[in-house]
Amino acid sequence: MANSCCLCTLGRLGQEAASVWTLTRCDSPAPWQTLLAAAAHVPPACCASTAASGSLPRRRRGECDCSWFFFLFCVFLFTLVWLYIAIIILNDFHNFNEFIFKQQKLWLDWSLVLLIATAVLITYSAALLVLALCLQLCGQPLKLHWLHKVLLIITALVVAAAFTGLGIKWAEEWRSARISLQATGPFLHIGIVGGMTLLAWPLASVIYRTHSTGLKVFLLLAYSAVMIALYLAPLGITSPCIMEENQLPPKPALVGHRGAPMLAPENTLMSLRKAVDCDVQVFETDVMVSADGVPFLMHDEKLTRTTNVQTVFPERATLNSTAFNWTDLQQLNAGSWFLERRPFPSVQSLSHSDRMQATRQKIPSLEQVLDAAKETNISIMFDLRPENHSDYQSFVNATLEVILQSGIPLQQVLWLPDGFREQVKQQVPGVQQIYGRKRLQDEKEPLLHVNLPYQDMSSEEIKQYRQDNISVNLYVVNQPWLFSVLWCSGVSSVTTNACQVLKEMKRPIWLLPSSTYLMIWIVVDCVSFLMILWAFLLMKKCSQRRRTAESETDVLLTKINSLMQD
Repeated sequence: MANSCCLCTLGRLGQEAASVWTLTRCDSPAPWQTLLAAAAHVPPACCASTAASGSLPRRRRGECDCSWFFFLFCVFLFTLVWLYIAIIILNDFHNFNEFIFKQQKLWLDWSLVLLIATAVLITYSAALLVLALCLQLCGQPLKLHWLHKVLLIITALVVAAAFTGLGIKWAEEWRSARISLQATGPFLHIGIVGGMTLLAWPLASVIYRTHSTGLKVFLLLAYSAVMIALYLAPLGITSPCIMEENQLPPKPALVGHRGAPMLAPENTLMSLRKAVDCDVQVFETDVMVSADGVPFLMHDEKLTRTTNVQTVFPERATLNSTAFNWTDLQQLNAGSWFLERRPFPSVQSLSHSDRMQATRQKIPSLEQVLDAAKETNISIMFDLRPENHSDYQSFVNATLEVILQSGIPLQQVLWLPDGFREQVKQQVPGVQQIYGRKRLQDEKEPLLHVNLPYQDMSSEEIKQYRQDNISVNLYVVNQPWLFSVLWCSGVSSVTTNACQVLKEMKRPIWLLPSSTYLMIWIVVDCVSFLMILWAFLLMKKCSQRRRTAESETDVLLTKINSLMQD
């Protein structure tokens, strides 16, 4: 009760002191009598005890606010990095959707869930950080509510769990992120320099407010070290797209991954025709052999994802594709699922005629596909599945027989399977052999064509293979940024789901001559340095004004104290 009384009295005394200070500057002695009259009601011991007991909690609260501000800043950066990773892995997210379907029999575009959840987390942490910076610039305590503290901890745990899951189940995406830095590195550098430059304002405010010399030195040294590293970072940034226009390699050829799966049901004749419309040069597919020896197109070991087998043969739906004879396979619809599940957003934009055509698609035989390829002059590259089957050699023989009987020029056939490759070379020597590995040091015969995941080859290796006249096809490339990096690197071709998107690209997304990039680097660093210098000078001037006001207030309080003692 006494402390409350003292605080109220001090509040009234502060108002009287303000009026005293104003009037004393006008050399009027009368207000001192008013101040003394107000001060006479303040118990000195009460005020002294209140001041002594309040300083320590305020100091501890300030340290706590600084800790939570630092934690908030780290959570924001953590979430921002995850947003970047989430955008990068969109190139391969269709594989994740297929994996979930095989495990849970549930089809959903999980990329939307990922992006929405990430957007919520980054928006929340960014809003809190902006408010915290505003409070810091205004010299106000953070006073973070306990609910926000809990939500920040949950955000950090969720993002950490996402990173952990990515590292365990989808580790190759870390290599995708490394490749993405070749496309985004120069622009990320500019963005980070800009962000750290803006951070100079609250940092200068903290430095000029704190009374700890050690803390000031630490903050200045840490910030200076980070900025110097950022200013010199372009020395370590490499990108194949930093080149002169006349050095740009030819645009990579397009290989349709199971045709044009964004425009038609995969591995169907409609998908092949759509791929031809996209100027695709190679139709990539997967071949299986039915129980009665007919090669047909199918990627999955089971028919449940891309046919209506659960409706037509519910008791046999869980059997492998090779367990069905060709007559049974012809009873299945291979296109209605495409409209029902909408594996890609582009399905919604299909015309009415395309939708009707999709619903009439059947599982095509290899013979039908080879006839269509021969008519449209498109090459066909295929894998023969499953390679661990006990009758795999008979599968190879049946496939080779169909190829020879089709009359297709053998140079239009690209053979991927490693099993019985020597036999294939002897029986059909005109078929192009595609290897799913890099060349060896003791290679018996030179490799002419390789087919690898895009994560498995660096830009330097691609350039070296190109110099050695080895054709390199990388899969699966759907995003323009990735296609641009591989284009600049000199890759021969890419396998893609998005042939309609990559077809329209006339040049990489960006292409910078080294001299232009050097100029951008110098300008960004100079502007950043000047803005940081301005921030510290401005905050120093504001700090000096504040200290002058505080000094004058201290003089006034000293006089008040002496008058009270008298």
